Amino acid sequence: MSTQNLLEIRNLEVAYGQSQVLFGLDLSLAEGEVATLLGRNGMGKSTTLRSLCGLSPAPSGILNGRIEFAGNALAGWTPDRIARAGIALVPEGRQIFPNLSVRENLVAFAANRRDAAAPWTLARVLELFPRLGERLENMGNQLSGGEQQMLAIGRALMTNPRLLILDEATEGLAPLIREEIWQCLSRLRAAGQTTLVVDKYVERLIQLADHHTIIERGQVVWAGSSAALDADHGIWHRYLGV
Repeated sequence: MSTQNLLEIRNLEVAYGQSQVLFGLDLSLAEGEVATLLGRNGMGKSTTLRSLCGLSPAPSGILNGRIEFAGNALAGWTPDRIARAGIALVPEGRQIFPNLSVRENLVAFAANRRDAAAPWTLARVLELFPRLGERLENMGNQLSGGEQQMLAIGRALMTNPRLLILDEATEGLAPLIREEIWQCLSRLRAAGQTTLVVDKYVERLIQLADHHTIIERGQVVWAGSSAALDADHGIWHRYLGV
């Protein structure tokens, strides 16, 4: 495995029971890069993310392959150990705590385990998302969908992750709110935050990411730079249905 990459996934094969979902998937991400994992629904994107975060399937469901993060093989690691190592997932559906306030959601898992010189703090997250500052004492279930998404991203940043993973962070949002999320991701990129994004808005992802991996039926069918993806819209129509 390369020591230059923060994340290395090699030849990953995953099954749920008798149903195999991933077939030899490869993906790598260097420190400070932004990458995407693309594909139509049901092609294995969420399984990849959940396997990376130790959420599913059970260890017996990983048939083959290796996941390394910061030089450590993650096989057998629990989700909380993976999170403490510096991986933060903003899950599809947000999954904030509805009966905690915005403030409580943000500070519940706050940590600076890497002793970052400029860590994410409550004040810094509220600077990124001023709307949350206006709702600080509101319960999570009193927020709009867009505000909940901002809260989910802010909560992940409060762990000061080395790798931030966003699963469909703009799904179902109004265009203006979606634009706020894209602007947030651009600011995180400029700050050097290593990020892996799953989303369907290819035009915006090309502007944001360094490179892209497209999967279909659990296999990598294309990988390359933003320039290469932008130059061949046939790939979009063939594999992304746009």
